[in-house]
Amino acid sequence: MDTIDFSTLLNSLQDSTQAFTAMDVVLTIVLSFALSLAIAWVYRATHRGTSYSQTFVQTLIILAMVVGIVMLIIGSNIARAFTLVGALSIVRFRNAVKETRDVGFIFFVMAIGMACGTRFYLLAIVSTFVICFLIWTMVRMNMFAKDLREQILKIRLPSDIPYATQFDGVFTKYLVRSNLMAVESVQAGLLLELVYGVEFKRGASAQDLLNDVRLLNDNNKVVLVTGQQEVDL
Repeated sequence: MDTIDFSTLLNSLQDSTQAFTAMDVVLTIVLSFALSLAIAWVYRATHRGTSYSQTFVQTLIILAMVVGIVMLIIGSNIARAFTLVGALSIVRFRNAVKETRDVGFIFFVMAIGMACGTRFYLLAIVSTFVICFLIWTMVRMNMFAKDLREQILKIRLPSDIPYATQFDGVFTKYLVRSNLMAVESVQAGLLLELVYGVEFKRGASAQDLLNDVRLLNDNNKVVLVTGQQEVDL
């Protein structure tokens, strides 16, 4: 049996992937990894709230490298592009994106991975640092923040109390406006739960409002939801 010359085998492999070299593969992976690390650091530094996920940040880094390799595979071959689209279309993702900004970071790392995979290295580097700087600046300057005083007030009271006018005096004292959003029967019909959208007057005390409401609802449960604009009623 003839011995296979290793250099011949290497050359044959090189001939089958003339669209890119081994150096292109290494550079794409390393650069995608380094740039996605910078993006992940900015994501962590600018994240607000309690929904931070370490696995999501690690997925961003993985996604950038994988997209870079995919772009190398596709190259300028239209047939490969359609084949990959067909193959990836069978994948189903069941995890919901927790925050809207997470979608932006997903597209961000995908774009950087595509730039690395198509060997636009300068574009990838400059875009990463410019966009990361702009994201960090927007968060630090708290841009587009709005002073929202509207909150959700949930009140439980006995079902025999006429709720339509029960709290008018308290609301007039503490609130600019109140909007009854939902009425629900709870505790086997013994209680009603009222859900209001309320806006406090400047200087009004939320604690005083809750104390006054409890005097009118037979000291049943009162909940004031603050800080979240999307609430499961």
